[in-house]
Amino acid sequence: MTFDRRITPARGDIAAEHLRGKVEAERYVLGCPRRIVAPSAPLRPNPQPDGSYDTEALAGELVTIYDEDEGWAWGQLQRDGYVGWLSANALDEPSPAPTHRIAVPRSLAYPGAGFKLTPRSTLSLGAEVTVIRQVGDWCETAHGFVFAAHLVEIGIRVADWVSTAESLLGTPYLWGGKTGAGIDCSGLVQLSLAQAGITAPRDTDMQEVALGAPLSKDASLRRGDLVFWKGHVGIMRSAETLLHANAFHMAVASEPLAGATARIAARSFGAVTSIRRLGPSI
Repeated sequence: MTFDRRITPARGDIAAEHLRGKVEAERYVLGCPRRIVAPSAPLRPNPQPDGSYDTEALAGELVTIYDEDEGWAWGQLQRDGYVGWLSANALDEPSPAPTHRIAVPRSLAYPGAGFKLTPRSTLSLGAEVTVIRQVGDWCETAHGFVFAAHLVEIGIRVADWVSTAESLLGTPYLWGGKTGAGIDCSGLVQLSLAQAGITAPRDTDMQEVALGAPLSKDASLRRGDLVFWKGHVGIMRSAETLLHANAFHMAVASEPLAGATARIAARSFGAVTSIRRLGPSI
């Protein structure tokens, strides 16, 4: 059978045990649960550090690992099912479970409870951490001390997911990116929806099928509607304004939908393929 390699843990030489009888492989394995312990980790189609990557896993995410080879691990992310290669250094045992997540675009982790120290790392929106203890305005985690106001407990959801996307305005565009350091169009949609507890696939073609209900192309638009092109997606901030991570601005940008639609049709992705509405007006 044919399968989508992005979300199917199968190669010619190895496949997940649950795919036995569905795909052909030399061997089938159960896989081992692991957790992302790096601030973020690129997920690549091939075990090559200088190649492109498909997406990024964030701190705290669970991944099932099916194969390891020379510092690389091949597996499937639990959140969106994406399959690929990760640096084995980014992984560790799945316990302890995270208690909090980063609720701002970027937050620095310090070696102690003070902002005058040299930061250890940067954690991005959606990254999950385990709080060990709180010291004043700071929470100690395995990454270092994080400003407590930048954290929310796991399970707390934002009411307006578009406001989350708006907080990332100006973030550099990065193919496959999903952090405050760089993000792409479908990553912006997926990451923002996740803060509201809405699960979304990773790529635009998957999102166009899975998210919301289609609208007619002459429908009156509203905040939170999604506009799709073949290979691109944007979020409506209002009836006329589009928010999207794009390679024209090389950033997350906001602009009139009419102008964006004309430019995209002429320069890159062609005509709008669909408009989809997730639910009640935000």
